[in-house]
Amino acid sequence: MQEVGIAIAAMDLNPQLLNLDFLKFSGIIATDWELARPPVLNSSIAQLSFANGVNVLAQPRNITFLEAASDREIKNLQAPLAACRYIEKLPHVDYQGVNINPKILIGFPEAHEQDAARQFIVECLLAPGGWQNMGQASLKASLSLNYQLKRCPLTIAITEVKLQQSEGNAIAALLFSGGFNYAIAPKYQDKKVRYLQKRIETWPTDFEMFKEIVHKKFLGQNQSIFPNSLL
Repeated sequence: MQEVGIAIAAMDLNPQLLNLDFLKFSGIIATDWELARPPVLNSSIAQLSFANGVNVLAQPRNITFLEAASDREIKNLQAPLAACRYIEKLPHVDYQGVNINPKILIGFPEAHEQDAARQFIVECLLAPGGWQNMGQASLKASLSLNYQLKRCPLTIAITEVKLQQSEGNAIAALLFSGGFNYAIAPKYQDKKVRYLQKRIETWPTDFEMFKEIVHKKFLGQNQSIFPNSLL
């Protein structure tokens, strides 16, 4: 399971201004987009979930366009296009930057794999020590890593989660959450809109890099923990 989020930061962004009519009449989304459920609209948050899988979440100083992704549909995702149009239609907003936020969720459906997510974090990524053997239950851990790439900083969070299945059972899973953080450098202050649009338009590059990091740098380090189909 994969997801991509485009998070736009702006000093004067007000969630109360986000509603379905505004998005449609401004041309940010197509007029035939339908809501999947009633929107959440109040002074601190606005959330619109569409039947096509796109979610828009606005909070003070931030608006995020989210959509589930797969290899077959990556070129047809609508969330990044809507994020680009948002910036285009609102060029005078005091934008601060944009984050490209990919997520990859790896599930372990077999009964004998129920401890695989915890084992990966605690036993593969962390050095052993007495601190792991405290308390009355198995240690649970999450990990946050920060990298400085040539083009931008990258954060990766690795978390053990439970994935609810349609039949009601929950299985163990690993959630890899990435963040490619593009702040607006001083030399681009007079052309913020084009700079941010270019960063959003090249989101597949970041997405593919993140997938390679997860599958080769992390999961590939200890293949005995993971089914071959996941690697």
